[in-house]
Amino acid sequence: MTAMTAHAAATWPLPGRPMTRADLDELPKDGRRYELIDGVLVVSPSPSWLHQRAAAGVFDLLDASCPGWLEVFFAPLDVDVAEDTVLQPDILVVREDRLADGGDLSGVPELAVEVLSPSTRRFDLVLKRSRFEQARCASYWVVDPELPSIVAWDLVAGRYVEAGRAEGSTELSLERPYPVVVNPARLIAKRR
Repeated sequence: MTAMTAHAAATWPLPGRPMTRADLDELPKDGRRYELIDGVLVVSPSPSWLHQRAAAGVFDLLDASCPGWLEVFFAPLDVDVAEDTVLQPDILVVREDRLADGGDLSGVPELAVEVLSPSTRRFDLVLKRSRFEQARCASYWVVDPELPSIVAWDLVAGRYVEAGRAEGSTELSLERPYPVVVNPARLIAKRR
Protein backbone atom coordinates (compact mmCIF):
# COMPACT_ATOMS: atom_id res chain seq x y z
CA MET A 1 0.00 0.00 0.00
CA THR A 2 2.85 2.39 0.73
CA ALA A 3 4.28 1.91 -2.78
CA MET A 4 0.99 3.03 -4.33
CA THR A 5 0.91 6.15 -2.19
CA ALA A 6 4.51 6.99 -3.12
CA HIS A 7 3.74 6.44 -6.81
CA ALA A 8 0.66 8.69 -6.64
CA ALA A 9 2.68 11.43 -4.93
CA ALA A 10 5.31 11.22 -7.68
CA THR A 11 2.71 11.30 -10.45
CA TRP A 12 0.52 14.19 -9.30
CA PRO A 13 1.67 17.57 -8.01
CA LEU A 14 1.44 18.44 -4.38
CA PRO A 15 -1.83 20.13 -3.31
CA GLY A 16 -1.64 23.88 -3.77
CA ARG A 17 1.18 23.64 -6.32
CA PRO A 18 0.44 24.32 -9.99
CA MET A 19 1.19 21.54 -12.47
CA THR A 20 4.15 21.90 -14.80
CA ARG A 21 5.25 20.36 -18.08
CA ALA A 22 7.19 17.75 -16.06
CA ASP A 23 3.99 16.76 -14.22
CA LEU A 24 2.12 16.52 -17.52
CA ASP A 25 4.78 14.14 -18.86
CA GLU A 26 4.09 11.81 -15.92
CA LEU A 27 0.40 11.36 -16.78
CA PRO A 28 -0.63 8.10 -18.45
CA LYS A 29 -0.70 7.96 -22.24
CA ASP A 30 -4.35 6.92 -22.29
CA GLY A 31 -5.68 8.75 -25.35
CA ARG A 32 -7.20 11.64 -23.42
CA ARG A 33 -6.39 15.21 -24.40
CA TYR A 34 -4.41 16.79 -21.54
CA GLU A 35 -3.55 20.50 -21.62
CA LEU A 36 -2.22 22.92 -19.01
CA ILE A 37 -3.33 26.51 -18.58
CA ASP A 38 -1.47 28.41 -15.88
CA GLY A 39 -0.72 25.18 -14.04
CA VAL A 40 -4.30 23.87 -14.14
CA LEU A 41 -4.90 20.53 -15.85
CA VAL A 42 -7.65 20.59 -18.49
CA VAL A 43 -8.97 17.26 -19.80
CA SER A 44 -11.21 17.44 -22.87
CA PRO A 45 -13.82 14.87 -23.86
CA SER A 46 -13.76 13.16 -27.24
CA PRO A 47 -14.88 15.45 -30.07
CA SER A 48 -18.08 14.98 -32.07
CA TRP A 49 -18.16 13.76 -35.65
CA LEU A 50 -19.01 17.30 -36.80
CA HIS A 51 -15.94 18.65 -34.99
CA GLN A 52 -13.78 16.00 -36.62
CA ARG A 53 -15.25 16.66 -40.08
CA ALA A 54 -14.53 20.40 -39.69
CA ALA A 55 -10.99 19.69 -38.46
CA ALA A 56 -10.40 17.42 -41.47
CA GLY A 57 -11.76 20.16 -43.75
CA VAL A 58 -9.36 22.71 -42.29
CA PHE A 59 -6.46 20.27 -42.56
CA ASP A 60 -7.25 19.47 -46.22
CA LEU A 61 -7.61 23.17 -47.08
CA LEU A 62 -4.32 24.13 -45.44
CA ASP A 63 -2.41 21.07 -46.65
CA ALA A 64 -3.43 21.61 -50.30
CA SER A 65 -1.54 24.90 -50.57
CA CYS A 66 1.09 24.54 -47.84
CA PRO A 67 4.53 25.77 -48.96
CA GLY A 68 7.48 23.39 -48.56
CA TRP A 69 9.02 25.19 -45.58
CA LEU A 70 5.85 24.64 -43.52
CA GLU A 71 3.90 21.53 -42.49
CA VAL A 72 0.31 20.99 -41.33
CA PHE A 73 -0.43 18.74 -38.31
CA PHE A 74 -3.49 17.38 -36.48
CA ALA A 75 -3.74 17.25 -32.67
CA PRO A 76 -2.39 15.89 -30.50
CA LEU A 77 0.86 17.80 -30.75
CA ASP A 78 1.96 19.70 -27.65
CA VAL A 79 2.81 23.37 -27.89
CA ASP A 80 4.76 24.48 -24.81
CA VAL A 81 4.04 28.17 -24.37
CA ALA A 82 5.31 28.32 -20.76
CA GLU A 83 6.47 25.88 -18.09
CA ASP A 84 2.92 25.77 -16.73
CA THR A 85 1.02 26.07 -20.05
CA VAL A 86 0.97 23.31 -22.68
CA LEU A 87 -1.66 23.51 -25.43
CA GLN A 88 -2.87 21.19 -28.18
CA PRO A 89 -4.62 23.07 -30.97
CA ASP A 90 -6.78 20.99 -33.31
CA ILE A 91 -4.68 21.95 -36.35
CA LEU A 92 -1.22 23.53 -36.49
CA VAL A 93 0.94 24.95 -39.23
CA VAL A 94 4.58 24.66 -38.23
CA ARG A 95 7.87 25.76 -39.74
CA GLU A 96 9.95 22.68 -40.57
CA ASP A 97 12.93 24.09 -38.68
CA ARG A 98 10.84 23.96 -35.48
CA LEU A 99 10.41 20.18 -35.63
CA ALA A 100 12.85 18.90 -33.03
CA ASP A 101 14.24 15.39 -32.67
CA GLY A 102 12.09 13.10 -30.55
CA GLY A 103 8.80 14.43 -31.91
CA ASP A 104 8.72 17.71 -29.98
CA LEU A 105 7.85 21.11 -31.38
CA SER A 106 10.43 23.82 -30.75
CA GLY A 107 8.62 27.13 -30.32
CA VAL A 108 5.10 28.10 -31.34
CA PRO A 109 3.36 27.30 -34.62
CA GLU A 110 2.80 29.86 -37.37
CA LEU A 111 -0.93 29.10 -37.13
CA ALA A 112 -3.04 27.44 -34.43
CA VAL A 113 -6.61 26.45 -35.33
CA GLU A 114 -9.33 25.48 -32.88
CA VAL A 115 -12.61 23.86 -33.88
CA LEU A 116 -15.23 24.74 -31.29
CA SER A 117 -17.14 22.16 -29.28
CA PRO A 118 -19.80 22.94 -26.68
CA SER A 119 -17.42 21.80 -23.92
CA THR A 120 -14.41 23.81 -25.16
CA ARG A 121 -16.01 26.98 -26.61
CA ARG A 122 -14.98 29.44 -23.85
CA PHE A 123 -11.62 27.72 -23.37
CA ASP A 124 -10.77 28.09 -27.09
CA LEU A 125 -12.17 31.61 -27.54
CA VAL A 126 -10.71 33.17 -24.41
CA LEU A 127 -7.95 31.24 -22.62
CA LYS A 128 -6.23 29.49 -25.52
CA ARG A 129 -6.47 32.57 -27.74
CA SER A 130 -4.92 34.68 -24.98
CA ARG A 131 -2.09 32.22 -24.36
CA PHE A 132 -1.25 31.91 -28.07
CA GLU A 133 -1.25 35.70 -28.32
CA GLN A 134 1.15 35.98 -25.34
CA ALA A 135 3.36 33.29 -26.90
CA ARG A 136 3.44 35.32 -30.15
CA CYS A 137 1.83 32.70 -32.39
CA ALA A 138 1.50 34.57 -35.71
CA SER A 139 -2.11 33.54 -36.47
CA TYR A 140 -5.04 32.01 -34.60
CA TRP A 141 -8.28 30.76 -36.17
CA VAL A 142 -11.49 29.56 -34.56
CA VAL A 143 -13.91 27.47 -36.60
CA ASP A 144 -17.48 26.94 -35.39
CA PRO A 145 -18.87 23.88 -37.20
CA GLU A 146 -22.40 24.49 -35.88
CA LEU A 147 -22.99 27.76 -37.81
CA PRO A 148 -20.58 27.12 -39.74
CA SER A 149 -18.19 30.05 -39.37
CA ILE A 150 -14.56 31.11 -39.00
CA VAL A 151 -12.86 34.00 -37.24
CA ALA A 152 -9.16 34.60 -37.93
CA TRP A 153 -6.70 36.78 -36.02
CA ASP A 154 -3.16 37.82 -36.95
CA LEU A 155 -0.52 39.05 -34.54
CA VAL A 156 0.22 42.73 -35.16
CA ALA A 157 2.55 44.62 -32.81
CA GLY A 158 2.18 41.86 -30.18
CA ARG A 159 -1.65 41.81 -30.19
CA TYR A 160 -4.21 39.79 -32.12
CA VAL A 161 -6.10 41.83 -34.68
CA GLU A 162 -9.05 40.33 -36.51
CA ALA A 163 -7.95 39.36 -40.02
CA GLY A 164 -11.46 38.40 -41.10
CA ARG A 165 -14.56 36.38 -40.47
CA ALA A 166 -17.05 34.46 -42.59
CA GLU A 167 -20.22 32.49 -42.08
CA GLY A 168 -22.03 29.88 -44.18
CA SER A 169 -20.92 29.86 -47.83
CA THR A 170 -19.25 33.28 -47.68
CA GLU A 171 -15.61 33.02 -48.70
CA LEU A 172 -12.82 34.55 -46.66
CA SER A 173 -9.40 35.24 -48.20
CA LEU A 174 -6.56 35.04 -45.69
CA GLU A 175 -2.89 35.79 -46.31
CA ARG A 176 -1.22 34.33 -43.20
CA PRO A 177 0.57 32.05 -42.80
CA TYR A 178 0.09 31.69 -46.59
CA PRO A 179 -2.77 32.58 -48.95
CA VAL A 180 -5.93 30.46 -48.62
CA VAL A 181 -9.62 31.00 -49.28
CA VAL A 182 -11.89 29.56 -46.58
CA ASN A 183 -15.53 28.68 -47.16
CA PRO A 184 -16.94 27.58 -43.76
CA ALA A 185 -19.76 25.52 -45.30
CA ARG A 186 -17.24 23.50 -47.33
CA LEU A 187 -15.25 22.73 -44.18
CA ILE A 188 -18.11 20.63 -42.85
CA ALA A 189 -19.21 19.10 -46.18
CA LYS A 190 -18.95 15.32 -46.45
CA ARG A 191 -15.89 14.18 -48.40
CA ARG A 192 -16.01 11.43 -51.00
